[in-house]
Amino acid sequence: MPDSPLDVIACRQEQSRQLQSLFGSPIQMTAPCVFVYGHSATGKTLVLRSLLQKLTHIFVNCVECYSARLLFQRVLNELSGHVPSAANDFTSYSRCDNTNDFVRILKHLMQQKRLAGTLYLVLQKAERLRDMEANLLPALLRLQHLTGENVCVILESEIVWNKFWCGTGFQDPIIIHFPEYSKDELLEIMLSSSALDGEYSSELKESYCNLVISVFHTACRNLRELQHMAQLNFPKYVEPIVTGEVQEDDVRKLWRNVEPHLKRALQTVYLHEISSSQWERMQAEKSEEKAPPSALSSRVSMELPYYSKFLLIAAYLASYNPSKSDRRFFSKNAGRINKRTVMNVDKKSERTSSQMLGPKSFGLDRLMAIFYSIVEEKVAPSAYIFSQMTSLVNLGLMTRISVSDSLESPKFKCLVSLDMIRAVAKNVSFDVVRYLYDFVG
Repeated sequence: MPDSPLDVIACRQEQSRQLQSLFGSPIQMTAPCVFVYGHSATGKTLVLRSLLQKLTHIFVNCVECYSARLLFQRVLNELSGHVPSAANDFTSYSRCDNTNDFVRILKHLMQQKRLAGTLYLVLQKAERLRDMEANLLPALLRLQHLTGENVCVILESEIVWNKFWCGTGFQDPIIIHFPEYSKDELLEIMLSSSALDGEYSSELKESYCNLVISVFHTACRNLRELQHMAQLNFPKYVEPIVTGEVQEDDVRKLWRNVEPHLKRALQTVYLHEISSSQWERMQAEKSEEKAPPSALSSRVSMELPYYSKFLLIAAYLASYNPSKSDRRFFSKNAGRINKRTVMNVDKKSERTSSQMLGPKSFGLDRLMAIFYSIVEEKVAPSAYIFSQMTSLVNLGLMTRISVSDSLESPKFKCLVSLDMIRAVAKNVSFDVVRYLYDFVG
């Protein structure tokens, strides 16, 4: 067994030892099934490939092989060395339409090949197996027993085992968890695999990587994304050093130069709206730009589900508009909205803007009435819609007002700012200002 994962792969020695102890020596019978799970970019595939590089193994991505038939054919083709091509009319090694055929052909192939050790079958994105035939997952978990051969099925997933359907015929696998990297582990990995350009001191690179992690860690803990962002913005960080304006140890001036670029990058992390080359061209252009909205409002406007955005808009309108204005703004028979009429208030009795007074509480019935009025398509009331309200409360974008009588309709308040709600509304092409009762600006 190779010992490289224990020595080379940083911060994953514990998981490597567990897997290595399960695999044992190549000629020994190994565990029939192992379930490896953890968030993306936590080293699952890297550790498995390093451990299995000198052993007989097959990697199958369940996103590509989205049906049982495609999965069976991929495994048999890989094991037999058969490559579909124009010469064989792109046919597979053998026709395999069901689990019984797969077990029979796999057993025959392994006996024909006379494999000296264990066959490791790694199924990546294993959560997709839940959408396939009902008998597929139980058969894979018991593949060693069904074939009578030394086969180990490794399920690699980003969700926990409890999310898999467990019915009759299941054999629970051995579960190994790959937790998220801590800040110190992220720093260690980024420094050990650093691709930062230029001959700069290790202290400078460590300071920069620490800076990137502190900025992005709240919104992103994906190692690949952090490495990408670090490499993308490093030229701007060292630009004052290249021009001779500052020295390497002047951290404050270096931070002041790169801060606006990191903030802009924070708003598009995960989204990949533009390519790296386009980002570099944007960084090179010293054009005056309007200050972007806050990072939180940008992330919310991008990452909330579609109907959650309209629910949040409806909550804001219910919090800041008086209930007597609902018919004027949201009734289909109220005619065109005349903002001049709405804003025509006698100066002597001029009220303080509701934006200054803060949000008011509103009932659930009123919220849903506004929601169904502003959303363009017809939406049937469902548990899915109400569950998104719970998500908004859990995220701190709305709050529930406690009531003494549990039989009363629940009341809520919207907690987001005007800038944030405008960013959310802009994302769904909704003119929220047009529906605000006394908005001035």
